[in-house]
Amino acid sequence: MTAPHPLDQPIWNTLQSGWSSFAQGDERALRLEPDHGPFGAVADHSEPSLAALSALIPDGGEIWAVEAAEMPDIPGAAKLRTASLVQMVAHAFNPVVAKEPILDLGEADATEMRALALLTQPGPFFPKTHRLGNFVGIRREGRLIAMAGERMRLGGYCEVSGVCTLPDYRGQGLAAQLMSVVSARILARGETPFLHSYAANSGAIALYERLGFKIRATMTVTIFSTEPPKTGA
Repeated sequence: MTAPHPLDQPIWNTLQSGWSSFAQGDERALRLEPDHGPFGAVADHSEPSLAALSALIPDGGEIWAVEAAEMPDIPGAAKLRTASLVQMVAHAFNPVVAKEPILDLGEADATEMRALALLTQPGPFFPKTHRLGNFVGIRREGRLIAMAGERMRLGGYCEVSGVCTLPDYRGQGLAAQLMSVVSARILARGETPFLHSYAANSGAIALYERLGFKIRATMTVTIFSTEPPKTGA
C-alpha cells in the first residue's frame, strides 16, 4: 500500500514537525498557538478527533482546516465557510532577477508586516505569524510595500506564503521578485517550495505557473468557529 503524501495533510504534518514548538493538543487533534495563526487539524475524522479539535477553538475564535476534502461538521462549532484551493509545488523553479533591494524582515518589522497583510488579505496573518518562517520585503521611501515569506514546513517541503503588495504598487513584478528569493533559499536548504492559492484566483495561479509551480492537488479550506454564522436581518 502506498504511503500517503505528506502534503495530503499539510497542517497535521506541519504541527508535528515544523510547528511542533507552537502546537497545542494531543494525538487526536492539534492546532497552531492562537497568536501565530488559526490553523488546526485532526488525525482522522473519527468522532473523538473531531471533538478534540472543537475543544481547541478559542472562545470567539476560529480554526482553519486544510485537507483534500471539506471537513465534516464538528460538535459544538459552526462551519463558517469553505473554499477550494489549489496546492502547487515547484520541483524546478524559474526565478525572476530582483531589480531592487530585497530586505530581510524581522521582529522590528512585525507591526508593518501585519498591517500590510491585513490591508491586502493574502491569507490569515496573526500577531506572531512572522515567526513561522523567514520573510523578505521591499521598501520604498522607508515604507514596506511588498513582502513574501515562509509558513508550513514538513517532510522536506516549505510553503511560500504571505505574498502581498500594496495596491498602488501592483503590476511591477514585486511579488515574483520576492517569491524568487524565498524559493531560492528554500531550495538551497534542500527543501522543495510549495504554496496554496484560492482556486478562483486565476491571476495569481498564472504567476505561480510562470515561476515553475505546478498544481499538485485540489484542497479545501474549512473554517469553524464557536460563534454561529451571521445572517442577514
